[in-house]
Amino acid sequence: MSVTGDKQGEGTPVTIRLDADQYKVAAAKPQQMEWTVAVTFLLGLAGFMGFGAAYWVNASNFWLGVSLGVGFLGLGVGMVAWGKYLMPRGPFSESRHSMVPTQAEKDRIIGDFSSRGKVVIERRTFLTKILGAAGAVFGVVALFPLVRSLGPLPKSFSQATTWHKDSFLVKIDGSKVHVDDVEFGGMLTVFPDGDAGGALSQTMLVRQQPPAGETNIVTAPGRETWSPLGYMAFSKVCTHAGCPIGLYQQQTHQLLCPCHQSLFDVGPGKDAVPVFGPAPRPLPQLPLYIDADGFLRAQAPYDQPVGPSFWWRRD
Repeated sequence: MSVTGDKQGEGTPVTIRLDADQYKVAAAKPQQMEWTVAVTFLLGLAGFMGFGAAYWVNASNFWLGVSLGVGFLGLGVGMVAWGKYLMPRGPFSESRHSMVPTQAEKDRIIGDFSSRGKVVIERRTFLTKILGAAGAVFGVVALFPLVRSLGPLPKSFSQATTWHKDSFLVKIDGSKVHVDDVEFGGMLTVFPDGDAGGALSQTMLVRQQPPAGETNIVTAPGRETWSPLGYMAFSKVCTHAGCPIGLYQQQTHQLLCPCHQSLFDVGPGKDAVPVFGPAPRPLPQLPLYIDADGFLRAQAPYDQPVGPSFWWRRD
């Protein structure tokens, strides 16, 4: 096999054999170096496979780091060794004198350039296959986060909480909330009994002074009994991005989400409707009652999904 090019400075074609000096490799023992590169590629392949297995079983960060490091180390060392010791040393040059090439000369130049890479690939098909296998394994492993880390689809996960009829309101320590625990103007984060600390069930309990002559606060028609003695309970999960509602502004009677500054009006005739910020809908309200022992309990679960509003759920 030979490669045809232009003889430098003369513009005339010259045939260069593949055993010419510029096509020789730097390795004194090319076959031995080829096996060395193959071993490093196999090591990289094993490292990527090990990383995938460790990631899948949720192994410690130590094994994740070791396996991924071995994979990249093997791949990197092999590619550097291939380029340094198994690629033609050159030099490759061609004339720079001014000329208008013919179509035949253009074809010859293109053939000259393409043949250089082709010769290297054809000579090292074994290494090319191993390199391709290592790259393919890493490509598959790189997709693991879409399967392993993101978890299952939410589906109906946010459609219901653990609140149910007659649930006790409890604090984070599990103790029941008594009617005397919160003063007017105060607030408290509460949960259903048995789910203290639950992310979806967390609820903001606030207490306002009822209107003169009234014992309950009516936030909306049909909710005449939901807020006994000024106690109102709203989902603490913001309807924008799901952040926890963290503040209650006593003077303005507003709940504030600190993430994106959504404000919700609460009080008589105000059912936590958003008045500022990106939240698209009111916070769901939990209907309450006070039992014979003075403990606050839920009349029923939330009557609508809690949390963010998606494109398919606006209400």
